[in-house]
Amino acid sequence: MSSDISATAAGTITIGGDLNVNRLGFGAMRLTGPGIWGDPEDHDEAIRVLRRAVELDNNFVDTADSYGPAVSERLIAEALRPYPEGLVIATKGGLLRDGPGRWRPDGRPEHLRSALEGSLRRLGLEQIDLYQLHRPDPKVPFAESVGALIGFQREGKIRHIGLSNVDEQQLEQARRITEIASVQNRYNLQDRSSEGVLSRCEDLGIAFLPWAPLAVGELARPGGPLAAAAASHGVTPGQIALAWLLARSPVMLPIPGTSSVAHLEDNVRATAIKLSADEMERLAAA
Repeated sequence: MSSDISATAAGTITIGGDLNVNRLGFGAMRLTGPGIWGDPEDHDEAIRVLRRAVELDNNFVDTADSYGPAVSERLIAEALRPYPEGLVIATKGGLLRDGPGRWRPDGRPEHLRSALEGSLRRLGLEQIDLYQLHRPDPKVPFAESVGALIGFQREGKIRHIGLSNVDEQQLEQARRITEIASVQNRYNLQDRSSEGVLSRCEDLGIAFLPWAPLAVGELARPGGPLAAAAASHGVTPGQIALAWLLARSPVMLPIPGTSSVAHLEDNVRATAIKLSADEMERLAAA
């Protein structure tokens, strides 16, 4: 690698007992058009971002069939096939799209099968390493949706099962019927409503993928603790937010996304930032 920045500085985590990846991944949602709908405004830059991510040792790429829809997965295949050894591609199923910024859950087993088959085809894979239920569907029994994924796993089409946007009770319900390798919930310095789920993941050694890791809002205001820490380290507030997440828990696997190579490189540089215990406490208290 011809760069002095690398996601290896984040350390590693093992997903499902056998997938060892660097603890800063890449979220491919932002490679689509506005509202996570349609093709990217700059196709060539999207391809460069994906290839640069792998160059920088982001060996965990997270996507979903609903990003675009289908666009993100197609771009991943176009940019990265044949996939390098050790690259883990995680995807999700269980959301329908009706237009830009619009999302609707569909946890019916027949829909999940269709979503999985589409993901396998677009990604050019026979088995997906980590397949996640994107969101519980209130119209479908949760155990029925998870049961569908268990069936796909038995068929050899998915290696490990993950959950997304779940609470502690749903995590425990799923764990009663199968092994759960990961949980992907919204979590960042400003929104820590999934603290209980994170704590349970720590207890169980389950990877926790915080989505929207850079959504810090008012915490980045001038004079605030995030801005102060950023100034102290000579970096951006977003880089401090990522550094805080990495230091927050050993099961944390942030997946920041971007459509810009420059922003991608800034995110990876965050892995080298070491926050003091005092800085961690001040940021948490904010």
